Amino acid sequence: MSKRFVRQDSHRHFKLGRGRKKIQRWRRPRGRHSKMRKARKSYPASPTVGYRTERKQRGLIKGLKPLLVRNIRDLRSANGRAVIFASKLGAKKKIDLLKKAEEMKLKILNVKGDKK
Repeated sequence: MSKRFVRQDSHRHFKLGRGRKKIQRWRRPRGRHSKMRKARKSYPASPTVGYRTERKQRGLIKGLKPLLVRNIRDLRSANGRAVIFASKLGAKKKIDLLKKAEEMKLKILNVKGDKK
């Protein structure tokens, strides 16, 4: 999503993510008199139909169509696509897959540079 939607009163409370973007999560405003729920002018925007991403961009990460990889067989079928390693992979298998992916010159999206 290009627009960042913030939780109601997140600018006011630390536990809702004031100054800590990592813990800011969207929650729908439900209050009886909530101006944000009523979509009043000059209040933060809520996710609505008009904010959906373009059809060409849906499902892409950094402009690349990702492929979920669980084993070397999956990696062989990647041929030029971006790769995401499954979260259940252990360290040993992940290292083997990393070596193979570097040989094939594939882009890995969910492994940081220092781990590579």
